[in-house]
Amino acid sequence: MPKRPYKRIISLVPSLTELLIDLGLEDQLIGRTRFCIHPKKSVKDIEIVGGTKNPNIEKIIGFEPDLIVANKEENRKEDISNLEKHADTLLTEINTVEEALFEIDRIGRKTGTAKQAQKLITKINRVLQQKPGSKATQTAYFIWKDPWMTVGSDTYIHDVMKKYGLINIYGDQLRYPTTTLEELSNLSPELILLSSEPYPFKEKHIKEIKTHCPNSRIELVDGEWFSWYGSRMISSFESLNAWSTDL
Repeated sequence: MPKRPYKRIISLVPSLTELLIDLGLEDQLIGRTRFCIHPKKSVKDIEIVGGTKNPNIEKIIGFEPDLIVANKEENRKEDISNLEKHADTLLTEINTVEEALFEIDRIGRKTGTAKQAQKLITKINRVLQQKPGSKATQTAYFIWKDPWMTVGSDTYIHDVMKKYGLINIYGDQLRYPTTTLEELSNLSPELILLSSEPYPFKEKHIKEIKTHCPNSRIELVDGEWFSWYGSRMISSFESLNAWSTDL
């Protein structure tokens, strides 16, 4: 296998676009989604080919990529099926930290950057091992409102929460269940986390929830800490290590 087997790569996954760049493949990246925002200086010169759920299929095919990087959750099955006819497609599936590390290794092997991938994996594991000990905390994590949406046990966010002793009170459900503030009040979590993405929660939402859960600690958190995998796991876990120390 040549050192860089792919010369024209398109990434449809924000976290993995950053990973590919950190693996040294910036020059091979010819397309990304509009949500691929990291690293800022690098992605600004990479062509946008639509969103994660609505990529411009004609534009992507016209770019004649030799590798498309996708994700089972981030991208639609019908889009992947269409693109697979035109280019080698690496479809990732990431619902746990362990799966994220596995996919870093797989992408490294696929793209001729196995050594770089192993270095990243080593750094991620080292940072994760440095996490402080913390007591189990009954926690609700919100990603959306109107309707209020949280996370189930088969998500990457849930697994990151688990790693940091945050017991997901909706962990008996799957994917992204909806709930109400009345139900939240009945569950009475110790901690309520409002993510910065995909819904941009603000201070006003803390006040809204506080009327239903006056005894819960409510915090705004950076959604990237809990939902971005790939090389951003290093900075995310470093931030979570510091944040959880103050809990």
